[in-house]
Amino acid sequence: MKRFPLAALCAGLFFIAPAVHAATDLVIATVNNGHMIEMQKLSKFFEQANPDIKLKWVTLEEGILRQRMTTDIATKGGQFDVMTIGLYETPIWGKKNWLIPIKPDAKYEVDDLLPAIREGLSGDGKLYASPFYGESSMIMYRSDLVKKAGMTIEDRPSWDHIRDVAAKIHDPANGVYGICLRGKPGWGDNMALITTIANSYGGQLFDMKWKPQFTSKPWKDAVTMYVDLMKKYGPPGAAANSFNENLALFNQGKCGMWIDATIAASFITDPKQSKVADKVAFAQSPVGVTERGANWLWIWSLAIPSSSKHPNEAQRFINWATSPDYIKLVAKETSWANVPTGTRKSTYANPEFQKAAVFAAAEGKALATTRNVQSTLPPSPYVGVQFASIPEFQVIGVAAGQQMAAALLGKVTVEQALQLSQQTAEREMRKGGYYK
Repeated sequence: MKRFPLAALCAGLFFIAPAVHAATDLVIATVNNGHMIEMQKLSKFFEQANPDIKLKWVTLEEGILRQRMTTDIATKGGQFDVMTIGLYETPIWGKKNWLIPIKPDAKYEVDDLLPAIREGLSGDGKLYASPFYGESSMIMYRSDLVKKAGMTIEDRPSWDHIRDVAAKIHDPANGVYGICLRGKPGWGDNMALITTIANSYGGQLFDMKWKPQFTSKPWKDAVTMYVDLMKKYGPPGAAANSFNENLALFNQGKCGMWIDATIAASFITDPKQSKVADKVAFAQSPVGVTERGANWLWIWSLAIPSSSKHPNEAQRFINWATSPDYIKLVAKETSWANVPTGTRKSTYANPEFQKAAVFAAAEGKALATTRNVQSTLPPSPYVGVQFASIPEFQVIGVAAGQQMAAALLGKVTVEQALQLSQQTAEREMRKGGYYK
């Protein structure tokens, strides 16, 4: 047998071996809700089409996720290539040049985005984040229980009427509570709901001179209604409940009514998840004295931090995950009733979606009747419905949320909770230089 020198053999192998390139690790920070979990499951299709990219997920509870992302982006830490951020952060971070503007490809169809959604994520003509799903809030209720009680719920009922319905259907002896509402403290938890109640009573977070308004009559009326309603007709331990906890209660048949994010509709009408899927009806959010700001607007979106190590690959992933084609992929792999909603005109115009999603009309109406600007009855200087898009709001909202939870637990009175919230807000606004 003929022998070849080892060096020559190695050299030959070097030239004939195919080039092997390590895939780029793309780190994505996201929230632990149903649609994001589904995106992770379906991301195998992206990796198959983009073998040069390997996705790595960091999935956290909303509050923890927000803290980690805020710290990372402010310090230019570069831990994440794609961040899941909301309507609050996007304009603030975009203005600070902490985000790389989105560059949609042809398949993205940017003109298909709902106007309020596109407007909320843009600044100076630039799209700073791509919407994954958008939401407003609405009433979701057990039609069987309401009918049995001889009651009805129309669009935009008064909060007094909601209290009357809750009293009629409240049946704790049989494990049914009149109403489930967010009680867990946090600016994106209980304060998201409570602020919309205050808006509907004619309130606002700040007046045109940036003076906090927590001690105003509308806020007192709203929080008094909220606390009274929850203490009498809410589930036990409500001060620890936010979206996920109330979703579980509703799906178990334990909530007569639930006022929360429209995105919940796809879960509570899914017979695989909900014991009462065929008994759910919808109505537009309640009002005190006005519809203005009675239902919130929120968008979970995907953005590229300026500290991303792989911005081009991040853009490719975002274009895929927020495109009309992705929505069709979810429909194919699960159903049209489970697609991420609240972002595109084409979704609501799709006959298959309209047929599969019994909540489509109510959700679409809620999104169409809310705006991120001019969202309160009196003129307000800020952008936002259930929040004010200023850096100081995060601290103010968290502190106020803790006080609202304390009032719900009976640790302080409503008046004390509002006074303490006012004090914190005034201190933060003075520190921020809004007034002396």
